Amino acid sequence: MTNVRQPPRLAFMGSDPIAIPLLDWFAGGGAECARLVGVVTGPDRPAGRGQEVRPNAVKAWAAGRPLAVMQPGRPDEAALGALAALRPDIVLVAAYGHILRDAFIALPRLGTLNLHASLLPRYRGASPVQAAVASGDAVTGMTLMRIVRELDAGPVAGEERVPIGPLDTAAEVESRLAAAAVTLLARSLPLLERGQLSFAVQDHASASFCRRLTREDGVLDFCAPARALAARINGLSPWPGVACDVAGVQVKFGLADALDGGPAGPPGSVLGADALGLLVATGLGVLRVRRLQRPGGRMLDAPEFLRGFPVAPATPLPSRPMPALVAAKPFGR
Repeated sequence: MTNVRQPPRLAFMGSDPIAIPLLDWFAGGGAECARLVGVVTGPDRPAGRGQEVRPNAVKAWAAGRPLAVMQPGRPDEAALGALAALRPDIVLVAAYGHILRDAFIALPRLGTLNLHASLLPRYRGASPVQAAVASGDAVTGMTLMRIVRELDAGPVAGEERVPIGPLDTAAEVESRLAAAAVTLLARSLPLLERGQLSFAVQDHASASFCRRLTREDGVLDFCAPARALAARINGLSPWPGVACDVAGVQVKFGLADALDGGPAGPPGSVLGADALGLLVATGLGVLRVRRLQRPGGRMLDAPEFLRGFPVAPATPLPSRPMPALVAAKPFGR
């Protein structure tokens, strides 16, 4: 009698929408690489303007599927027992938001792996996509590593690189990273099952760190160079978004680029507009804001926005200190 290969049993831990293409893959062609048997995700929470309690993206995806779904407030003993009952061969973690204890890490026979949306050791922490775009990087990627009890510090099995264009927002880059996760896992899981997936220790001395973002991060100091300001606007779009007081109205900036040279003016002064955007003087170069949004409105391309909300040349835009998004050490230490 011929033994029929059974793919390894996989449990997924995460809550972020970036995981949805990967979960779709596991439910389809990826089932040959690993059989998804359950998900561990965050509790339902209030969301939106009405603060209605809603499931997160992973819970919503799992609804109605033949999967075990667990939503512990934190990975405690009860969660460990429920996870163990699934008998996973692999536990895969992506944007789960908790550092797992040794008992969780040691549970599956093939290991507990983590997908992190940066090219480690760069941007360990909670906002790696936004950090890469806001830092002006030309490339980022999805990294697969073993989990250890230190923030995103485990040995790396592989990465899938993703380009960042000058007009890419964090949302667009995240979409590419989500697709890159599928490519990375399709390549890596068969090797893991055969015991052929190798892991390399990270260069910890080169590590950088990012943190959870807040609305207070969405500010601009117009004394900074235009390229840095454009990168920050794009990196924080759509969340938490960059907003600026324009003639007494808090206007959100959704996309920007930088122009070299240009007419002189005090940093933060409006210079006018061209066919693509609102032009603002900075400490170096000209910031061109290409998408804007009024309170209660929708994000519009600059020409359409300016037809309904003209901004006169020499209008001053106030500067505010910009909190650091990246550091050489974990924030709070």
